[in-house]
Amino acid sequence: MAAESAAFTPLTLPVLPLDDEVVLPGMVVPLDLSDAEVRAAVEAAQAAARSEPGKPRVLLVPRIDGTHAATGVLGTVEQVGRLADGDPGALIRGRGRVRIGAGTTGPGAALWVEGTRVDETVPDPLPGQVAELMKEYKALATAWLRKRGAWQVVDRVQAIDDVSALADNSGYSPFLTTEQKVELLETTDPVARLKLATQQLRDHLAEQDVAETIAKDVQEGVDKQQREFLLRRQLEAVRKELREINGEQEGEESDDYRARVEAADLPEKVREAALKEVDKLERSSDQSPEGSWIRTWLDTVLEMPWNERTEDAYDIRGAQAVLDAEHAGLEDVKERITEYLAVRKRRGDRGLGVVGGRRGGAVLALVGPPGVGKTSLGESVAHAMGRKFVRVALGGVRDEAEIRGHRRTYVGALPGRIVRAIKEAGSMNPVVLLDEIDKVGSDFRGDPAAALLEVLDPAQNHTFRDHYLEVELDLSDVVFLATANVLEAIPEALLDRMELVRLDGYTEDEKVVIARDHLLPRQLERAGLDADEVTVDEGALRKLAGEYTREAGVRTLERSIARLLRKVAAQHELGDRELPFTVTEGDLRALIGRPHHVPESAQDPAERRTAVPGVATGLAVTGAGGDVLYVEASLADPETGAAGLTLTGQLGDVMKESAQIALSFLRSHGAELELPVGDLKDRGAHIHFPAGAVPKDGPSAGVTMTTALASLLSGRLVRTDVAMTGEVSLTGRVLPIGGVKQKLLAAHRAGITTVIIPKRNEPDLDDVPAQVLDKLDVHAVTDVRQVLELALAPATNGAGQEVPVAA
Repeated sequence: MAAESAAFTPLTLPVLPLDDEVVLPGMVVPLDLSDAEVRAAVEAAQAAARSEPGKPRVLLVPRIDGTHAATGVLGTVEQVGRLADGDPGALIRGRGRVRIGAGTTGPGAALWVEGTRVDETVPDPLPGQVAELMKEYKALATAWLRKRGAWQVVDRVQAIDDVSALADNSGYSPFLTTEQKVELLETTDPVARLKLATQQLRDHLAEQDVAETIAKDVQEGVDKQQREFLLRRQLEAVRKELREINGEQEGEESDDYRARVEAADLPEKVREAALKEVDKLERSSDQSPEGSWIRTWLDTVLEMPWNERTEDAYDIRGAQAVLDAEHAGLEDVKERITEYLAVRKRRGDRGLGVVGGRRGGAVLALVGPPGVGKTSLGESVAHAMGRKFVRVALGGVRDEAEIRGHRRTYVGALPGRIVRAIKEAGSMNPVVLLDEIDKVGSDFRGDPAAALLEVLDPAQNHTFRDHYLEVELDLSDVVFLATANVLEAIPEALLDRMELVRLDGYTEDEKVVIARDHLLPRQLERAGLDADEVTVDEGALRKLAGEYTREAGVRTLERSIARLLRKVAAQHELGDRELPFTVTEGDLRALIGRPHHVPESAQDPAERRTAVPGVATGLAVTGAGGDVLYVEASLADPETGAAGLTLTGQLGDVMKESAQIALSFLRSHGAELELPVGDLKDRGAHIHFPAGAVPKDGPSAGVTMTTALASLLSGRLVRTDVAMTGEVSLTGRVLPIGGVKQKLLAAHRAGITTVIIPKRNEPDLDDVPAQVLDKLDVHAVTDVRQVLELALAPATNGAGQEVPVAA
């Protein structure tokens, strides 16, 4: 290849500056002579050409930001005339590159410089790589020209065989910047210049492809929207025609879910999710099963009361009056609801209604025996607060989807019971009663109790997500009341999320008030009787509560009252009874038979269970509340019975251990108690708990078993009016137990007048109603010796005289 600069005769040329424009060799360009510098250069060239043969010559030099390039192009003035717009102009052809030297003088007002031609020759024949490069450039240029529709230029480009001319031909490219053209101009090596031009053209085509792809995508999107808009209009027209054919009114069409969603008052995220489903619905065909699923989901979402709330009644005294009027007793629950309303009112007054996205809901667990009013209390709470009430029955629920809802992929999928309760209530802040939460089961379908963990957690339930809805549901303003009979059946993690309120049952006085004010009016209405036709005096109600029923609640009492009123109504219809009629205590036996629960103290002394030594009265807690538990003890015949301890009555391990402790204590301390402990070594002891079909467990019968064995050994009877509870240790200490309130209520119902409890359970007496404590003589003890002294009757001799016994 030739050198870049060969020895040429120096040229003296007028400078024609080109602002932000570059002319390469081989290009023919028109220039406007209105510009003073252009006109001066052309005139100077014409003046010099008069004394020299040939066409006038100028030096075309790019000028960028007032700075001239170091390389220019020798140009010849081909023609001077007028341009298409009528302005004077000149047609100039680029001939070759010139390296600019020093300035000089010349005719005219133009700037004259000296320059040297640049040699741009290449060897002949061309190397293979250069030929491939030329072929690639021509292919790229042809592709670009064809896209622009410049077919007449394609042949001219294909006819160029010179490397330098082919590279300089890219100067016509409108997509090249001034800087890129200057770079081509200053690249004197033709092959390097052709490589540069090829790369520039390749980059431009790549950018053009991307731009065309983007433009195509945009156009396709616009076309799709226009097509979809047209099809929707056509669909609306078809539906309108169908409605007219079927005789339907315009307002009867309920399938326009888009309008319904846009018109509904929905949270923003719920609205977005609903509109996405509407888009799917509109794209699906009428025969598609997915369409029915989406419609069901949209109906559920639109029926939810997303922004509906009832105003709480902040009349605290009024709420308390409502609770007192509808329920007797249950002071703990009433106080808790009153506290909740009072705190909520103060928070609202101070603008603290919503903190961190959470509102001030409540989660209470009402635990107590059946029939004490747990379920009906939920309605009273809603009434007192001025809220809607919904009951959700959880007894026997085993499917986790019942709480969280089914996935929409299943046929017949439905939202969970919590969502359905909110929809049924029609507000986002109802009182929801989760009834029988301790009866929730678990199997291969999941654990519903685990699904309730989020529902009943005040720190999480403001973002509760149902599997069916799949949008966040705020449950933080809901008051949840969970009811249960057995505390131990509730999972610990679930119980930890709830505030526990115990309902331990009613006293006899409370039952009489409930029967008089609530049960009797309701049953009179059901029996078709008026209040002035049949009245039941307080003595009859008290006997019904004390002797005909023995329960923590009032369900059996209500059934007894209903049976009583039915008898009276039937006798009146048969003509055997005149109305009005007042039922007294003496009429009960003739109407509904003999009482079933006569207190031990009211029975004949010979018929009492404690009429023989070895029987003691204990107190226990069952699923139905507190109850009286009798313990019987006997010694086997030394000739036929084996030594040891036999236990019967379906006892648990803890109770069996308590029996062993009681026996061990008497064996080791029987001498100081003056008991014949030798019998315990030679004869087998048998302890039995009646009602053998009922499972029993717990340590609280320890003192009762000890007392029964001591009574058996000493021959002293256990007092009929005494009941006891407490755990016993090997040293004779009486240790604390649970359920004191329920046990004392059971003792009161059974007619017991003296109760023995552990000393450390004295604080629990604060929870026992005052009217019960007034009728009981409660002894708090620390040692079994005190129990025996209080419980065992004095020993008597054959003449019926008391025999002093050391205890």
